[in-house]
Amino acid sequence: MITGKNYIGNQLSAKGSKTYKTFNPQLNLENDSIYVEANSEEIEAATKLATAAFKTYSTMTGERKAAFLNAIADEILALGDKLLDTYVSESGLPKGRAQGERGRTIGQLRSFANLVKDGSWVEATIDTAQPDRQPMPKVDLRKMLVPLGPIVVFGASNFPLAFSTAGGDTSAALAAGCPVIVKSHPMHAGTGELVASAIIKAAEKTGMPNGVFSNLNSSGIEVGQELVQHPIVKGVGFTGSIRGGRALFDLAAKRSEPIPVFAEMGSVNPVIILPEALKKRGNDLAETYAKSITLGAGQFCTNPGLILGIGGDELTSFVVKLSEEIVKVEPSCMLHPNISGAYMKNKATALSQSGLEIVADYEGDVNVNYGQQTIATVDGDTFLENTILHREVFGPFSMVVNCKNAEQLETIISKLEGQLTGTVIAEDSEISTYVSAIKSLKNRVGRIIFNGVPTGVEVCPSMLHGGPYPASTDSRFTAVGIHSIKRWVRPFSYQSWPDDLLPEELKNENPLQISRSVNNKQTKDKI
Repeated sequence: MITGKNYIGNQLSAKGSKTYKTFNPQLNLENDSIYVEANSEEIEAATKLATAAFKTYSTMTGERKAAFLNAIADEILALGDKLLDTYVSESGLPKGRAQGERGRTIGQLRSFANLVKDGSWVEATIDTAQPDRQPMPKVDLRKMLVPLGPIVVFGASNFPLAFSTAGGDTSAALAAGCPVIVKSHPMHAGTGELVASAIIKAAEKTGMPNGVFSNLNSSGIEVGQELVQHPIVKGVGFTGSIRGGRALFDLAAKRSEPIPVFAEMGSVNPVIILPEALKKRGNDLAETYAKSITLGAGQFCTNPGLILGIGGDELTSFVVKLSEEIVKVEPSCMLHPNISGAYMKNKATALSQSGLEIVADYEGDVNVNYGQQTIATVDGDTFLENTILHREVFGPFSMVVNCKNAEQLETIISKLEGQLTGTVIAEDSEISTYVSAIKSLKNRVGRIIFNGVPTGVEVCPSMLHGGPYPASTDSRFTAVGIHSIKRWVRPFSYQSWPDDLLPEELKNENPLQISRSVNNKQTKDKI
């Protein structure tokens, strides 16, 4: 049942005076439920509970945290069609997408449960003492990863489940031993409350401390700003726009105690299509990319918004075929009137730039809030001179850049901002001719794809979902997969501590039987 209230730990609360509703973009009308925005008193209560919970939760065994994470997954599944129907009514996305995203969310939670149950993720490192070493004795040093403290997670607009209330940021932080306060996304507050209720039920069933999780409603930026500036908060997770992520990053940096903000932001995900590949399979590539550009109304953070090719008959033919194929795709509903409005505005700004040519523009009748796909082309010189053309247009839009030669292609790549992904479409025989351009691409992206599409982010240990700024605020970390847990921990060393006072992970007997580095040798043996 949706109450419209905030979860302050395990208690529902609605003390604020500001209310709002979510919006059904398919029906173009507000949903019925009324949500109460959290006020400063409730923010303070949630942060105090999180501080108290951290003292207990940070020391919980991997077995207990795993039970909690698995219980969250079970409780989300138990929500059944109520969750799926609410998701659809608040996002305009189809039920099949809701089911798939729920499955991904469940998978993430269970993968973190397996990680912490095993326990080796803490990277225990032991260098035993050498009292007889000359000319100076060596002390005993033992290091492991420890949780940062209470974490604030901002729900994402384009993934109401997998990147929101119990999404990757939350599951990773809980796995690390950090209490989480979610700043619910106003576009899917009902979905968020249902998932929050599942987390609270799971916490109570598995004996977690009250305050290990809270969910705060917010229709604007004020709640988020107050949370990021609160002195007990030790880290922030965000998925969204460059403007929003950078604002949070700057707020956190100005604190008396600066904290990390792990923000995944904008990306145009450049695709390089080399001449031989165009010659041999240009039509097939055009069909594939027409579908990729329009997938989910272009609302994926890995949407291919920029295609780079070297001028010639093959590129010209590709553009013609891409233009033909993309207008065959039926437009789909965007997440919210604000998002469809921003798409139209940003697309208009791009298309108004001198030297740009529109080669495909869906002109059929569409429902309100539906995103009409567009393809534009521009020459390499114009693209280099006008950085407005480098900006992301969030939606079903892509730009093809006609480069003069391989040198200009490499120059354009080197001038791009940081990106989540880069793709190379090529025949094996031509790769060696473009080694320098591909090296430049590697310097600008977090993940490089060969002969594929960037849309789709596999949740597995080898996935890197991040990249140089502004793709993310710290390119050393991923927002997807079990290694994302490293955002919410810090290394900590014990020097010359008695064995019985050490954490279980660092004791001589290795009671948890985890894999450890002992004197530079990876082993599960006791010392």
